Amino acid sequence: MSGHSKWATTKRKKAKTDVARAKAWNKLIKEISIAAKLGGGNPDANPRLRAAILKSKSQSLPTKNIESAIAKGTGANSGTEMTEPMYEGRGPGGIAIMVQCMTDNKVRTVAEIRNIFNKNNGSMGESGSVSWAFTYKGVIIVDAEKYPEDQVMDLVLEAGAEDMSTEDGVHEISTSPEAFDAVSKALEAANIEMMSAELSYVANDPVKLGHDDAVKLLKLIDKFEDHDDVQEVYHNAEIDEADMDAE
Repeated sequence: MSGHSKWATTKRKKAKTDVARAKAWNKLIKEISIAAKLGGGNPDANPRLRAAILKSKSQSLPTKNIESAIAKGTGANSGTEMTEPMYEGRGPGGIAIMVQCMTDNKVRTVAEIRNIFNKNNGSMGESGSVSWAFTYKGVIIVDAEKYPEDQVMDLVLEAGAEDMSTEDGVHEISTSPEAFDAVSKALEAANIEMMSAELSYVANDPVKLGHDDAVKLLKLIDKFEDHDDVQEVYHNAEIDEADMDAE
């Protein structure tokens, strides 16, 4: 399986240590809170909140934490004003990278993100310098061993999905951002469990990386993900599973 697969990335996140998992959970809580603050606490009427909840459940965030984050976001005193800048650049092997942040201080964050690029075989670019290499879409993962391909494909295509592929024991369903909510609800209504469900920037044409550059890129991604202001890191690299496991 190649590293550009969304499921490969999700599995890598699930395998993180307890310390890294706690940091990832904090990022999920931030996203839930800001989504609730901007669009209200009802996920049926707030697609961004619903997507954040689905993503959080796929990463085993406890229900009580989800409920607390929604309550915080919808409260009268919902905290500091946050902005959500996206920073773009290049990594090892010329790989395109987009770093989605959530911050209360853009001046601090942009300087720190640039520093991570510069110190880890990368370079930060201008807005729009690499975003053309990605498409924003919904990505849903379903266990292929539990749910037959025909059953899932018929359901999701009827609900508005763009495509579905089956590989390495999972069905990977892609949707437009607008259809993501309807497709995920159709799966829930059919009692089909989603292993992962999120809105994501997906590479249009993944670029194959050799071992050395792959290891450097994964270290760069880890540096970004360790930063408190970073919510997500997107890239267009195709990485062998052996390199992901060896990193």
